[in-house]
Amino acid sequence: MENQELIPLNIVIGDRNYRIKIFPSDEETVRKVLKTINEKIVEFRTAFAGKDMQDYVSMVLIWYATQAKENNAEILSTNLLESLIKMENQLNEVTAEN
Repeated sequence: MENQELIPLNIVIGDRNYRIKIFPSDEETVRKVLKTINEKIVEFRTAFAGKDMQDYVSMVLIWYATQAKENNAEILSTNLLESLIKMENQLNEVTAEN
């Protein structure tokens, strides 16, 4: 991966747009993870109406981490988990400003 250049990717999590840079070889995985995340957000919005988007993203983060642990699989790499936490922190900052 060291010789690959990062490519820009516009992603949407919940109702927020983010521009990230990833390795081309990771694009399919990132898109699949994003699809799962957004589907879970919709699922949690349906089950727990009245919460804000930050709550739903937090619920998905906890769900995803729990799934990885329960399956005893390496679903979440350290980088992915750090990215999710960073996005959650950014949502916290935006929410605090409003």
